[in-house]
Amino acid sequence: MPPIDLTIILAATRDMGIGRNGTLPWTGLKKEMAYFARVTKRLPPSLSSASPSPPTQPETQTQTQIQTPTPIETQNAVIMGRKTWDSIPPRFRPLAGRLNVVISRSPDRVRGGGGGGGGGGGGVLVAGSLEEALGLGGGGGGGGGGGVGRVFVIGGAQIYGAALGLRETRRVLLTRVRSGGFACDAFFPVRLEEGEGRTVGWRRSAQAEMDGWVGQEVPRGVQCEAGTEYEFEMWERVD
Repeated sequence: MPPIDLTIILAATRDMGIGRNGTLPWTGLKKEMAYFARVTKRLPPSLSSASPSPPTQPETQTQTQIQTPTPIETQNAVIMGRKTWDSIPPRFRPLAGRLNVVISRSPDRVRGGGGGGGGGGGGVLVAGSLEEALGLGGGGGGGGGGGVGRVFVIGGAQIYGAALGLRETRRVLLTRVRSGGFACDAFFPVRLEEGEGRTVGWRRSAQAEMDGWVGQEVPRGVQCEAGTEYEFEMWERVD
């Protein structure tokens, strides 16, 4: 089995603020949200034309290893903490077309897994920790077996911190919010910077590298939507 290849995806302010009062501090970024959906749904090239395979076991809400998901077709997985799960409007969860993995020590507190947004085969699993969710040593996320394509960590701050502590985390897809004025009470644990104060252990990828990995031509430069300016970036871990 190939090793798990873990990708963090987030939007953050210049000082790496990611949320306030359990929700996003900005609104109206529909194109940015559509980018998030496309990226987290798109299978890696090695699996994009793969034929669906039947599930190996019935669906369960307490199953913890993501390499044996319940959807019939191969899907990417999105891993999140319970607060991030709760912040998703019930009609949109589980996030459609992706295996949803919720980290919680109290599975009974993960509510709303049967909403209308789960169309397209999105499944929900609950795990007690990130390591438990990944099923370390079991393979899967880099384009391997078990019906899971890529594996994304989508929040919140505590889960991001746990992911950054794993060598399996190879990249960060960052939407850098350039506009100011967004007060935050939750922050990404690492400040990704270039130049003199560059972040040790990480480098910003070239545009062509980001396009190649994402599987589309990512919009160049600063974007403006609903009065908010932002820019798409990709950062890769430097071994």
